[in-house]
Amino acid sequence: MAIPAASSNDSPDPNSSDSIASSDVPRTLVIETATAACSVALIAGGSVIAAFHEEVGRGHAERLVPMISELPDGGRAERILVDCGPGSFTGVRVGLAAAVGLGIGWGVPVHGYGSLSLVAAAAFRDDPGSERLAVVLEGGHGQVFMQHFTAQPLEAATPLQSLYPQDALAACAGLAAIGSGVPRLLALDPAYPARDALPRAADAPLLPANAAALPPRPIYGRAPDAKPQVRA
Repeated sequence: MAIPAASSNDSPDPNSSDSIASSDVPRTLVIETATAACSVALIAGGSVIAAFHEEVGRGHAERLVPMISELPDGGRAERILVDCGPGSFTGVRVGLAAAVGLGIGWGVPVHGYGSLSLVAAAAFRDDPGSERLAVVLEGGHGQVFMQHFTAQPLEAATPLQSLYPQDALAACAGLAAIGSGVPRLLALDPAYPARDALPRAADAPLLPANAAALPPRPIYGRAPDAKPQVRA
């Protein structure tokens, strides 16, 4: 499965016809902070007007707003689309807080999408012959988030699971795997068909309408780390 090299700036040439969207086409601001990447995009009519993508680790809160401000018109859009997870607990919350806050301030609707769906959509674009694959994202605490997806239609074929790497490798069932959790699989089986990748906001136009219409609330993928205390 061929994955193009990541770039810190996904914006097309501003002088190209693909980068110019008609002013009467509603714009969507895409916010992606669920993984180690901080990624934003301004899209209209299925085309990317401008986009930025950086691997920041845990620096989403510091980088996100300045990144949005670097987009044309400060990222102002008629709709906001945000990654709801699963992924980094903090990253998911940072993205959702920004999206909801901007939505209130601008008076525009906010919708969500799943991180694994976006990775799957990009993978199928890059490998048109693939019919089914496993998305594996870093889940923290030594686990990964894993889910199978089909290409036609693009949809989840198995429930979302949070698994230890050895269990995730078995659950992949021989399918090609893609995502930020892949290094954990390759540590167990270096020959397994897998490629590391992070979700990118600029790939949001690849999502089908139903996958980009989730309510803007977190998808954590596993139970919270903190447990409520039981009174005696």
